Amino acid sequence: MDTGTPATGAFGALLYGLRKRAGLSQEELAHAAGVSVRALSYMERGRSRGPQRRTVQALAEALGLDPEGARELEHTASLGRPRRARTTEAAPAAAGPDPAARTATPDLLPRAPRGFHGREAELAALSRAAAGEAPVCLVVGPAGVGKTALVLHWAHQGRAGFPEGTLYADLRGFGDTGEPALIEVLREFLSALGVPQEGMPESANGAAALFRLLAAERRLLVVLDNARDSEQVRPLLPGGRRCVTVVTSRHRLPGLIVTDSATPVAVDVLGPDDGTMLLARVLGADRVGAEPAAARRLAGLCGGLPLALRVAAARLAQRPDRSLEEMAAELSDETRRLALLDVEDTGVRAALRVTLQQLPAEVSGLFARLGRHPGTYVDRYAAAALADTGPAAAEACLERLAVAHLVTETASGRWTMHDLVRLYARSLDAGPAALTRVLDHYVATALAAMAAAEPGNEDCFPLPADFLPPAAVREFGDRSAAVAWYAAERDELTRAAAAAHAAGLHDRTWRIVLTLWPLMVWRVRDGWVPLLETGLEAARADADAHGEARVLNVLGWVLTEEGRLPEALTHLRAASALASRAGDAVAEANALLVLALAQAALGGLDEAAAGCERAVGLARGAGDRTIERLALQHLARHRADAGRWREALDTADDALALDDAPGTADVPRILLLIVRGEALLGLGDEAEGIGQLDLAAREAESSGNEDAAVRALGALLKAAPTPELQARHDAALTRLTTLA
Repeated sequence: MDTGTPATGAFGALLYGLRKRAGLSQEELAHAAGVSVRALSYMERGRSRGPQRRTVQALAEALGLDPEGARELEHTASLGRPRRARTTEAAPAAAGPDPAARTATPDLLPRAPRGFHGREAELAALSRAAAGEAPVCLVVGPAGVGKTALVLHWAHQGRAGFPEGTLYADLRGFGDTGEPALIEVLREFLSALGVPQEGMPESANGAAALFRLLAAERRLLVVLDNARDSEQVRPLLPGGRRCVTVVTSRHRLPGLIVTDSATPVAVDVLGPDDGTMLLARVLGADRVGAEPAAARRLAGLCGGLPLALRVAAARLAQRPDRSLEEMAAELSDETRRLALLDVEDTGVRAALRVTLQQLPAEVSGLFARLGRHPGTYVDRYAAAALADTGPAAAEACLERLAVAHLVTETASGRWTMHDLVRLYARSLDAGPAALTRVLDHYVATALAAMAAAEPGNEDCFPLPADFLPPAAVREFGDRSAAVAWYAAERDELTRAAAAAHAAGLHDRTWRIVLTLWPLMVWRVRDGWVPLLETGLEAARADADAHGEARVLNVLGWVLTEEGRLPEALTHLRAASALASRAGDAVAEANALLVLALAQAALGGLDEAAAGCERAVGLARGAGDRTIERLALQHLARHRADAGRWREALDTADDALALDDAPGTADVPRILLLIVRGEALLGLGDEAEGIGQLDLAAREAESSGNEDAAVRALGALLKAAPTPELQARHDAALTRLTTLA
């Protein structure tokens, strides 16, 4: 029978929604698709793993899906199927959130603004606009007028009205740091709603569809801040009849009013009374009450712009001996006053200049350097690199800037600037090395993360000759910490590479691109090609053959994984030839190993094995035992895939003999044990083969390497399937897909 139970899991949720949209009961869909009602119920409840392709095809036909819809259903189903063991050494794919986190109520709101005052009319208008079914509220007004503060204050005050969570995204439509990709915003929303990493749709359309489906029956608040235009907003609208969406923008967005019945809420500058009260909230009622005329005059000179009022009040708060009249007199300069009233960025710039004059030199110096930061926020380490000081001193300066309302701590340890404040900071003299320092900070931090995430791997590149090492580099206690940092900092690293490229710092550009290699391994199909092409252009502009060969190698591997084999072969052959001409044996060996993967994918196992043999020779000639062992591992794998069992066994034994730390259960050792076990089985030695596969599985499990455990147990299941092995395999797969 049709229980009507909401679906759980990515495939289950999608199937449930499609069935409801088609108006079919479970019995009707099961009959049309030729599956049992129980099987269909299990699929919708998420109790069965991804169904087989033929079942999905039957369901798609029964649902009347078009080709695109059928492909999306098949892709989502494939994410739940057991994965085959990979044949290359790679880190585990990035997985979804902890299961406990999926049950929590999502809350992405930044903290409530401090010192908020007034706006009763706007708050009431926003509450009225939020009433009704599936409302879209459009909060509009000029820059710096306090749209975001208004919405966040309203949202925090009304949390009880959204028991199933709050979502927030800064669309950065008017900043100069670049807008977030649609797919990344949707993935953040889906993650907050409990979708695991392996269940994330690859396309933006698929992610938007899943978001609408999950939000359909929830009482959610969705805040879309700083929207550029209607087109940027529409794919992010939840559509659920119980959802409330609030959009802020400097534009009126008439298209959103026409197509989605958005209700506009206008936000203008503060009137004299509210402006004076805002000053009182910061400075105290007694101080403002002692000079009421000066307070009103000061509010008038600031044009009622909340950002300018807060800056002026912060300066006065730092100088309790200073009168409001003196401050008003200082702001009475006609050029600054008219700029404040008539031109947003120029007016704010004048007010900020006055504030900075009262700050210590080290604080105002950091403020100027923050304008050179290419990302959307800074932490204590990035600030320290910019200021060429230690993290503690940099954090103290950031706190002083926060008190002056020049930066905002949007999350613990993360500070950001208002768009206009950042523009002002960029107009100041920060010295010639500020950008280089922060870029080198990202290089150093990413290398530290790489070392923690991929211990034992060779360095991607030598540091530039003029490298400016930061005073301190973030430490990563373990692999999970490094993985979390990479996932959080991807956009920042991408922006750093873009800033380096725009500034002509080509030697930094390609190095920053290469530091993203671990994340490329974990999320290989995440659209890395354009970034790698930028890195390749930079390496060529830098005339660095080593860098060019390494970028070509990674680019070729990504193209191989994307199935773009002809392009991959072109880049990988170029990488091999370039490394050979440069006399870089290790880079050439690496290129040959990746080239072998592409050749094997095209069915050329003999050609792939020959390339690996050459890589072994190059590594031996260079005295690099790590690359030699890796090359032997790949060679053994290709020989096993070709059924050349004796050669595969001998090659695996040669590689295992190079193990410098035989007690360490690293990925290459486990992969070699798997090849050895398969080869022994192929040669008829069943007992020894199963023993080797069991050893590989246990070493992987004991070391916590879930990806290797899944591979080893999968190979063992083919040889000796038992319920106990199946349970271990399923448990390892579950742990892998729930890793942070």
